[in-house]
Amino acid sequence: MAGAILEAQPSALEKSVLAISTTWSATGVKAGGNITLAIVLDIQKPYHINAHTAKEPFLPTSIQLAGGPDFLLGSTAVFPKPDELYFGVEGAKERIKVFSDRTVAYLPIAVEGSAVPGKHEIKIRIGYQACDDRVCLLATEKILSVELSVVPTAAEVQITQPELFAGLNALRDRLNVPFFGLDFEIAPSRLWLLLLIAAIGGFLLNLTPCVLPLIPIKIMSLAKTSGDRRRCFLLGLTLSFGVVAFWIGLAIAISTISGFNATNKLFQYPLFTTTVGIVICVMAVGMSGLFTIRLPSWVYAANPSQGSAIGSFLFGIMTAVLSTPCTAPFMGAAAAWSATQSPAITMSTFAAIGIGMALPYLLLSAFPSLVTRVPRAGPASELVKQVMGLFMLAAGAYFLGTGLAGMLAKPPDPPTQAYWWFVAGFIGAAGVWLFWRTFQIAARKLSRIVFGTLALAILSAALVIGLRFTQSSPIHWVYFTPERLATAQHQAKVLVLEFTAAWCLNCHALEQAVLHDPRVVALLNSRNVIPIKVDLTGNNPAGNRRLIEAGRRTIPYLVIYSPDGNEIFASDAYTVDQILGAINKESP
Repeated sequence: MAGAILEAQPSALEKSVLAISTTWSATGVKAGGNITLAIVLDIQKPYHINAHTAKEPFLPTSIQLAGGPDFLLGSTAVFPKPDELYFGVEGAKERIKVFSDRTVAYLPIAVEGSAVPGKHEIKIRIGYQACDDRVCLLATEKILSVELSVVPTAAEVQITQPELFAGLNALRDRLNVPFFGLDFEIAPSRLWLLLLIAAIGGFLLNLTPCVLPLIPIKIMSLAKTSGDRRRCFLLGLTLSFGVVAFWIGLAIAISTISGFNATNKLFQYPLFTTTVGIVICVMAVGMSGLFTIRLPSWVYAANPSQGSAIGSFLFGIMTAVLSTPCTAPFMGAAAAWSATQSPAITMSTFAAIGIGMALPYLLLSAFPSLVTRVPRAGPASELVKQVMGLFMLAAGAYFLGTGLAGMLAKPPDPPTQAYWWFVAGFIGAAGVWLFWRTFQIAARKLSRIVFGTLALAILSAALVIGLRFTQSSPIHWVYFTPERLATAQHQAKVLVLEFTAAWCLNCHALEQAVLHDPRVVALLNSRNVIPIKVDLTGNNPAGNRRLIEAGRRTIPYLVIYSPDGNEIFASDAYTVDQILGAINKESP
């Protein structure tokens, strides 16, 4: 900071500079519940302390859960909006963000269902640097000891000092959406904007690899009934009900089930992921017509190509289920934020996601003329179904593989990636079959060139997927355990935590596109950086705890900490330049 005076002053004045007091939001908390600690910072004039967003050479204010029983989960501290003032000597002043006078910060804490009733001592670490308008004192760290009362389930809990916590909702209700550097914030008064973003995110889910193979099959099903507008609309409506019903059901689970707090939480249960993979494979075989296997009658009843209402409804549910590992950045931020709000906001946000996702199907069914050009029968129609069936088998192999990887994984060891060869095999088979059948049924030369080229592109993509997703990562990851993280935190290096899972396709996409960029790889493997991967593929309660402590409930998510332990960057949609900029700013 050019021209600013940052003289290290003796800390004898510290006691008169800052007084700290704490208050719980309630007289106690029940197992499985949440409670918030208000930390009141009374800053004496003429001093201020640097804001939590301060950059070098200033040291930011930080508040963290530093110790306590294992059943406690401390989230990211919530700070008020900082003041701005000019700091430095005349002729070299610059505008900085600070806290002054009385400042109230909040530390949300979740208590797991295993909590034992009684009085429990917890430790809170507070770091800050006090300055006046010209110079700064030495950085200070204090450890506060606070008593938390965990009460029995039948006990009554009283709210304490509601006026002190009145500002918390306004602070927490602001939705911050990081999106590849174009970050923005939504105020609680603009709930309509949140719902719009959620709906847009739901619509975009239709374009993800998880859902895309299903769309042509359903469009062809609607095309078969396009002559009967009433029946076509009924099928589209029941499919839309299935999509929305799943998302509302997920919202209800998040609002009512302790520990179920994320859209992709279902896929953290390997048995569920494996079951989804089996169902997808069965559906693919049943609807493609490529294999002469007689399946149980219920498979054909639920086949969306049969044009039944129940088939469309179940297809809608399956479409929504498949979308959850591919959460779009917009939707992921909205869903994660709404999961911390009231049940009404949670359900309205998730309903908006479902409506946005179902909208294309509803429009196609309401205006059948949009699908009349789609082939309804004949060799071309069968070829489309067969190719999409093979793509669905690839999706089924993916979910089966990630489910089995989750069952076999023993954190912190990484899960196997061998199942990607099966995924690539089915994709490659789709390319080969498309190429072969095109030259059998296409009479025009242009059709052969176009679809033959597409088939070769699919085959090439399958080979790339098999090679890239099964090779060892070029980054020297440290696989997360609480002990390994604690060791890394004592080495005074930049820490990069990547939260990921085998079933998270967005995680794989960000790894390939951003983290595996040669410049990022070189930086993450440098001496001053420790890259830590938190893999949530299987049963990893410690990893889930760490994700909540980082202030997040969904993945992908990446957090970068400075050598002194302060968070300097966090996002679920990041770029190469953002990663390089954040790390280079902290590296010596």
